[in-house]
Amino acid sequence: MLFRTDRSGEGLRDLHGASRSVAYLALAAAPYLFFTGILTPRITTSGIVAVLVTALVVAVAGVVCLRRPESLPRSFWLFVPAITTVVITALNLATNDASTGAQFFYLWPILYAANFLRRRAIYLNLALVSVGDAAVVLTLLGPARGTADLVATVLAMSMTAVVVSSLRGRADRLRRVLERQANADALTGLANRRSFTEALTREGARVAASGGSLALVTVDLDHFKSINDTYGHTEGDRALQAVASAMRTVTGDTGVAARLGGDEFVMLLRTGRRTAVTVAESLTRAVAGITDLPGGAPSLSIGVAVLPGDAGTVDDLITASDAALYHAKTSGRGRISVAGERLDRVPDVRSFVPHPRP
Repeated sequence: MLFRTDRSGEGLRDLHGASRSVAYLALAAAPYLFFTGILTPRITTSGIVAVLVTALVVAVAGVVCLRRPESLPRSFWLFVPAITTVVITALNLATNDASTGAQFFYLWPILYAANFLRRRAIYLNLALVSVGDAAVVLTLLGPARGTADLVATVLAMSMTAVVVSSLRGRADRLRRVLERQANADALTGLANRRSFTEALTREGARVAASGGSLALVTVDLDHFKSINDTYGHTEGDRALQAVASAMRTVTGDTGVAARLGGDEFVMLLRTGRRTAVTVAESLTRAVAGITDLPGGAPSLSIGVAVLPGDAGTVDDLITASDAALYHAKTSGRGRISVAGERLDRVPDVRSFVPHPRP
């Protein structure tokens, strides 16, 4: 896990795209309302004023959506297709227009909902469009012709919603696959350097804002070059994958395990010093239990540092953890060095009994 919060419950997928969609509609609708309004036969002076005011309000709304979308409440973006449907219905009734062109304006709220809202909202907006169109065509065209137009319009809108939401679903799945590929190390499946850097920045900001601790555990395989030289790069890759699997297990949901490159790994943990050292010891024991590598289980040198105890910033945290790792390597390897304490721990792996895989 990368300490991310699921915000899908908010209901809006893409504020930037939604704001642009509303802005372009409003900026196009404003002159349309103005010219069609003043050209309406037998329009009164009060009607012209109403058209001018409506066109002005729509134009201002379009500019706000384009320039300052964040200034509008979140609920606005959820209800805007319903508001648009009501406006379209009112205008069609006011102008006595039940033509196919007038009914095509209902396509916008359907496309908006299918692109930016959740499935339930799509269905609700489709139902609202159906009610609005029924009010127009049944009132202006009568039951017989109006019903035929209504059925055709609802069918077309429903198919449009299905197709667009299906394409959106495929695009979302593809994006998730690409995100995983962009954030994962190809060999081990752990987070890569880019993903680790993002998580470190995010968690460093959390600690600065609300307190708590953040531990960085830096891990190196001892004499990894000798493994490659003796057994070949294929077995070296297997050793990296085995260590990565152990890291994934001991990290669990408490943080993120990442491969930065070569034989350099890290674990970023939302814990203090004591728990971080315990996780490092668990990793050492887990790796010691690996039995299917030709050269035997690799030993690990590990450096542990904690924010804020050992560092004031995330950059200092990296430096402190690297320094602890260097101390572990220069002190004989196969051990854990803890920043600040300048203490080496050589885990006792003899008592470790690996758990059988399910």
